[in-house]
Amino acid sequence: MRATEGYTAGLRGLRRALVPMNSSMIVTEPLPAGAWEEIGWAGREVVSDGAHVYVYLQRTEDGRIAIGGRGVPYRYGSRNDGSGDTAPATVASLREKLIEMFPAAAGAEIDHAWSGVLGVPRDWCISVAADPGAGLAWAGGYVGEGVAAANLAGRTLRDLILGERSELTTLPWVGRAPRRWEPEPLRWGAIHSVYALYRRADRNEQRGRRPSRLGRLVDALSGRR
Repeated sequence: MRATEGYTAGLRGLRRALVPMNSSMIVTEPLPAGAWEEIGWAGREVVSDGAHVYVYLQRTEDGRIAIGGRGVPYRYGSRNDGSGDTAPATVASLREKLIEMFPAAAGAEIDHAWSGVLGVPRDWCISVAADPGAGLAWAGGYVGEGVAAANLAGRTLRDLILGERSELTTLPWVGRAPRRWEPEPLRWGAIHSVYALYRRADRNEQRGRRPSRLGRLVDALSGRR
């Protein structure tokens, strides 16, 4: 059973199945009570800014803010650096976004930063399948939504492997076969171009205060649903 997500490209014959997309996070030092009172984030909701190149945030149990998003989205040849280090420019970018959203956090030090990869299929949609004849099963392509989706996929794989028809085995993601990513250097160029255009769409939306046509166009061209 293959469940290797962002590390799938390292398997023989699967370099173009899922690309390892980079995601980075920083976390502040604990904020003082006055800052939290100004922010007004008492319910500990998980937050996203809803942009095309989006960031996501949460308030930790010990009173910090953790914020994550794309830094360098993709490395040539579907490579992983393996170290989890985060580039200073990415830390600075996430800190800038944090302060833009929550000015009361401007004085907080950044205590930690880390990076990792997630698996992205060509159509940005999850797939789960099992081939009894070959003895192979797989699930993945969670595109960063794997905390809940992987649990559901695991239960779906259980039924598929046991040959039990259930409500789970009739879900639309079962048996899907996304097409492969383009070979290099097209893959590297396309992914970086898409993110450059998404950033431009975000700037357009920030200036115009309305949805960007460019963002919708890039969604269509990239196959993102």
